[in-house]
Amino acid sequence: MTTVEEQIQEMGDRETRAWNAQNAEALVEIFHPDMVWPWPQHPHDHDPVGWIFPQGRYNRDRWKRAWSQLFTDHELVHNVRTTVRIVVSPEGDGAFAVVDVDTLWKHRTTGQRFPLEGSRLQGLHMGCRPMATHLSHGSA
Repeated sequence: MTTVEEQIQEMGDRETRAWNAQNAEALVEIFHPDMVWPWPQHPHDHDPVGWIFPQGRYNRDRWKRAWSQLFTDHELVHNVRTTVRIVVSPEGDGAFAVVDVDTLWKHRTTGQRFPLEGSRLQGLHMGCRPMATHLSHGSA
């Protein structure tokens, strides 16, 4: 039997493997149908008051299509993700992980670089395998 912390770490590791493999199908398998993914408008926008929803509420087809396009258009240069902290509720029915992210994409045609750096908060409510929360801050 794995601990809650190990389950949360495995969820983050699954996401990392999916990004590294550029596997849109594996990515959409991770997320809960009620998930939303707010994103900063500006590289140094740490205050969530100004954040936006570039993908809207989770929609399997729309998100998969967007990631497939990202993978078609961009080469993954590097994707370094480090779990900094995992916190489990006292009741054991919810948890979150703070993950530092340093990812760099390069456009296949133009060579333009697209860095993603910062921290992510990934949440999971127990009994529900897909990720239910994903907050990002840092540079986009």
